Amino acid sequence: MKSKVLWSVVSTLLILAFALSACGQATEKVGEFEIPNVEKGKFNVAMVLIGPHDDGGWSQSHYEGLEYVSKNVDGVHVAYIENVPEGADSEQIFRSLSRKGFDLIFGTSFGFMDPMEIVAGEFPDTTYIHISGYKSNSTNFGNLFGGMEVMKYLAGMLAGARAKLDGNPKLGYMATFPIPEELRLGNAIALGMKVTCPECTMDVRWINTWHDPIIEKEASASLFDAGAQVVFTGADTPAVADVATEKGKWGVTYDWYGSCKAERCLTAPYWNWGPVYANIAKGVKDGTYKPGWDYFDGDTGALGLYGFMEGQELTKGVSELDPAIIQQVRDLVAKNLAGQFTRFDVFSGEIKDNQGNVIVPAGEALQQVDLDAFPETGVGCTYCMKWWVDGITAELPE
Repeated sequence: MKSKVLWSVVSTLLILAFALSACGQATEKVGEFEIPNVEKGKFNVAMVLIGPHDDGGWSQSHYEGLEYVSKNVDGVHVAYIENVPEGADSEQIFRSLSRKGFDLIFGTSFGFMDPMEIVAGEFPDTTYIHISGYKSNSTNFGNLFGGMEVMKYLAGMLAGARAKLDGNPKLGYMATFPIPEELRLGNAIALGMKVTCPECTMDVRWINTWHDPIIEKEASASLFDAGAQVVFTGADTPAVADVATEKGKWGVTYDWYGSCKAERCLTAPYWNWGPVYANIAKGVKDGTYKPGWDYFDGDTGALGLYGFMEGQELTKGVSELDPAIIQQVRDLVAKNLAGQFTRFDVFSGEIKDNQGNVIVPAGEALQQVDLDAFPETGVGCTYCMKWWVDGITAELPE
């Protein structure tokens, strides 16, 4: 009798252990990062974030896009890993997620591009979408980004008008890394600035990080202290607006609609990734989406300018501007949302660089390859954007 009871207990424990193992799967770690599990029978989507999911900027906008996928795509399971550094660590994380069996993996930082390309070659049945780079294998590794140049250009118009109104025609741009993305966005700001304030100039500070609240505050303060009236950020947090409020000037935040909360936030060009991510997830799930070079515009609903979108009110700093300028920006936002005013309209000639050279002649316009590539990439760009436009006082980094 005792042997039967003992065997019954042992059998129960063995079954329970097997069930827990089968259900939860073995937990896997890569360094300090725990790799999430897939859910059997579902379409599994993973996202790798460069910063915390609640950073108030870039990573939060992507995280909320992933939440949108979870709510709007049938039969989907989503997971994310945050604070992942670019380089070798990210390669191991992409590989581990692939081994787990995730069907679709988003990598949300420029420096994830090469690691994702490597891992995509090892797992042909997984789809990888990289945000902000320029590479694709046209099979299971695709590039995704959007025409934020337009919203930066419009924010530049507002910033130029604000600086002119305040009697201080100086702007600043806190840039992250010297990559094509940061040059084209900085140039878009300056081109917009010149529309409303031809005498305005813009300085640039490189911070060589995507997310570091301390460095972002220090660089913002440096630009303000050097004389800037309005400072833009290319980084992840709303630090620039916080510092602007302290100094009685103006900051332009980025990435997330909720970043423009500080009293001295002028506006925020921002992303709404949810609809784009949901369309891609549905397409990969049913086999209709082909990874390649996917560069979306405002007519997708994925781009915004804070204060000018439906249901939003103008910030105090913008409401004080010339009503004609406000209406001009409203009209261009509407055209962008209708697909009638795009990044190629922003970068149409004549465009001069800050050395006085005509880079883009009248009647010509940049193409996508010009916006994406430096000359040394060898991809055949005509007006390869390795230059600052007229009005930017900084030199290009080495």
